[in-house]
Order: sequence, then C-alpha cells, then structure tokens
Amino acid sequence: MSSNFLYKNRLTPDQAFEKIKGYCSYQERCHSEVVTKLYTYGLYKKEVDELIVKLIEENYLNEERFAILYAGGKFRINNWGRKKIAYEMQQKRLSSFCIKVGLKAIDEKDYQRTLNKLALVKWSSLSRQQVYTKIGKTQAYLTQKGFEPELIKQALEKIRNNKD
Repeated sequence: MSSNFLYKNRLTPDQAFEKIKGYCSYQERCHSEVVTKLYTYGLYKKEVDELIVKLIEENYLNEERFAILYAGGKFRINNWGRKKIAYEMQQKRLSSFCIKVGLKAIDEKDYQRTLNKLALVKWSSLSRQQVYTKIGKTQAYLTQKGFEPELIKQALEKIRNNKD
C-alpha cells in the first residue's frame, strides 16, 4: 500500500477551513474538539494551528463562550452539579480560567433549587427505607451528580427538619 493511499481524502487547508466553519457554526465547540476534527481531514500540525488561530480571529471559536454554554446546558438539562461539570470541562482540556467563567454563569438560586429538588425526589423515592439508608443513598446520588458535599449536607438537613 503506498503512502498516497493514506492521504487520498486529505483536504487542503482552505477546504478544511470552509468545512470546519460549518462544524463550529452548528454548535459551540471547544478547541480540543476542533483540533481533533481538523486532524481527521488529513491536515498537519502547522496547518491545524493556523486554522485554529483563524477560527478564533473570526469568532467561530471562543473557549469562554463554550464554557458558559456547556456549564449552563449540563446544569439545566442533565442536572449536573459544579464538580461534575468542572471535571468534564477538564477532560475537554479547558483552561482553569474558562472553567471558572463557565461555573460562575450558573445562577446560585437555581443551583440551590435544583439540588434541593433532586434531594427531595430521591429521598421520597426511598420511602420504605430506614433514615440512615435514605441519607446514604440520597448523598451518594447527589455526589454522583456532582454536587458539593457541604451543600448536600445542608439539603439533607433541610429535608430531615421538614420531615421530623
């Protein structure tokens, strides 16, 4: 097999730029997603780096904007807590600055309301369980969703005070 076979479907940087603009316009993307996609077009590192700069200059790519939308979406749609959102953003190689910006965009009252609602729904679903079992299972559920231990503790205290 010749080396030409590997690059038969290789795009030129101009072709790749046109294609990647659509990819970025369709949905907000982080840098690592776009870099990965550009490499699938058969581009070299230097070409990928140049296209990333061009995408940023033309505002197709903005990591702060991505972080804000990603954090808000994962919170509103998936009911994730800040710890899980931050972890997932780290996996996407976002800077700690962008992660902070994204998390700060989550409204604190909505966050508390969501946590309390999730805690109450989980607690209520365990109606036949003993109190300590309910505490443990609700705590585990909320931890898995990415909420902070101190806030989970407060939500459980609120539920227990209302139920006693």
